[in-house]
Amino acid sequence: MQINIDGLNINYIDEGTGNDVLLLHGWGGNIKTMLPIFNVLKDKCRVVTLDLPGFGESSIPDKPWNSFDYAEFMKKFIDSLGMKKIILFGHSHGGRISIILSSKYQDFVNKLILIDSAGVIPKRKINYYIKVYGFKFMKKVYITLVRGSSKEEKLEKFYKKFGSTDYKESEGIMRQTMVKVINDNLQSLLPSINAPTLLIWGENDEDTPLYMGKIMEDKIKDSGLIIMKKAGHYSYIDCYDQFKAVILFFLKDDLNKIK
Repeated sequence: MQINIDGLNINYIDEGTGNDVLLLHGWGGNIKTMLPIFNVLKDKCRVVTLDLPGFGESSIPDKPWNSFDYAEFMKKFIDSLGMKKIILFGHSHGGRISIILSSKYQDFVNKLILIDSAGVIPKRKINYYIKVYGFKFMKKVYITLVRGSSKEEKLEKFYKKFGSTDYKESEGIMRQTMVKVINDNLQSLLPSINAPTLLIWGENDEDTPLYMGKIMEDKIKDSGLIIMKKAGHYSYIDCYDQFKAVILFFLKDDLNKIK
């Protein structure tokens, strides 16, 4: 399905009846990455998931967004679909958006499930700063030595060659958006979340390490943390059977039926 909001065409799927559930994917993901969760719930409630703006088959915003821009857009999406008292799932970047929605619009988030969520600025060790300053020095040398192109073209080549995987795979506005969202520190919003919250984390998550989940458990009043052993950033896939059992138990009073 397609819906146009603020001039952006948004690709989404909407199936089932009953309580409203919204699934938000992580950075670089799309509808397909949320299907394992969608398929668990679609026979038990109304489930909606989408390609967030800039991903999958949805339009790219006309300027770089931060996490708050995504949250305001999602509020318009939710209202357009007539969703009420939603059960909100957010994985990684989708977790950032979910944290903002749950803290700002407390009246319509019934329950919150954060999976390997982003939103806490990583702890920086000395090796990080050595790497950052080394990267900046290497960039300066590259721009100075490479000939035959403009500074912008040199930078583009440099980042494609030496940048992170996400950075390499992003272009233009979405690359600038990525820089904005990863610098959004949402810790101050966590105490404002009133919805019962389930935190699910991979024990070996390297993208949003487990200590971030423990911070969220400490800051969110009504929350509990489930750690998936030997799982990574996609803990809901790595430990699918355990994940399914956990969410069905957490939502047992909200679903039409349990299979």
